[in-house]
Formats: sequence, structure tokens, C-alpha cells
Amino acid sequence: MSKTVTYLQRVEFGDCDPARIVWFPNFFRWIDAASRHFFIECGVPPWHETEQATGLIGTPLVDTHARFVKTASYGDVLHIRVQVAEWRERSFVQRYRIERMKPDTTTAEMDLIMECDEVRIFAARREDGEGIRAIPIPADIRALCS
Repeated sequence: MSKTVTYLQRVEFGDCDPARIVWFPNFFRWIDAASRHFFIECGVPPWHETEQATGLIGTPLVDTHARFVKTASYGDVLHIRVQVAEWRERSFVQRYRIERMKPDTTTAEMDLIMECDEVRIFAARREDGEGIRAIPIPADIRALCS
């Protein structure tokens, strides 16, 4: 396992459907933001800097599996906990656990809202300029995130 980084996300009125429940695609938008936040917190430079220095343009998503447990609504502050669950040669599994503080409690008990595993790659532009390609996971980034 790697470091765990927490990304906070406040749910706003516009994030919800008419039933006041978070519209599910918003969770994936927040997870994507939490993924980048994870790397920044681990000391990885912004992708535009890594592209200039090494050709690495980012970590595109290639697979995702989510499990929704409870609903969230506006006013909730979500704690998105992120870690790398598995390092592979050219991909990695990033794990997310989205929680919120239980209402009406004086302790820091959390309600599980959603769990998600994503498979991502480290990507560079193809030499012919037509798309991207997976590259081996840079050792320096793996060390920063472990």
C-alpha cells in the first residue's frame, strides 16, 4: 500500500438532482480531482511540468469499479481518502473511500458513502503524435507515493 491522502469536497446544491441526492457522475469528477491531489500531496509536480521534463502527460483512467453505499446531499463535506492499492509495470490501482461525518454524533464517526477502485496508466504522447501510450511507472514517482 502507499500513502493515504484525504481530499475534502463540499457538496453544493447544484451537485444534486431534484431529490437532493448527489448526481452520481459528480462522484467520478471528484474522484478524478482527488487522484491529482494525491500526486501533488506526495510531491509529484503538475502534469504540465512533468510533460516538459520527462514527457509524462498524466494518469488516464482505463477501468473503474464503484460501489455506492449511502446517498450524499448538499451541505455534506465528503472525505475522499485516496491511496495506491497496487503498483503494476505500466498501470496502478488507485483506491478511493468516500465518507462523511455521521450527523448527530459528537465523535468523528464516519458514514461510508462510496468505494471505488480505478486502474490508471502513466501516459506519454506517441512519437507519431497520434494519441497516447502507456509508459513504465517512473521509479521516482512510485517512491514519492509509497
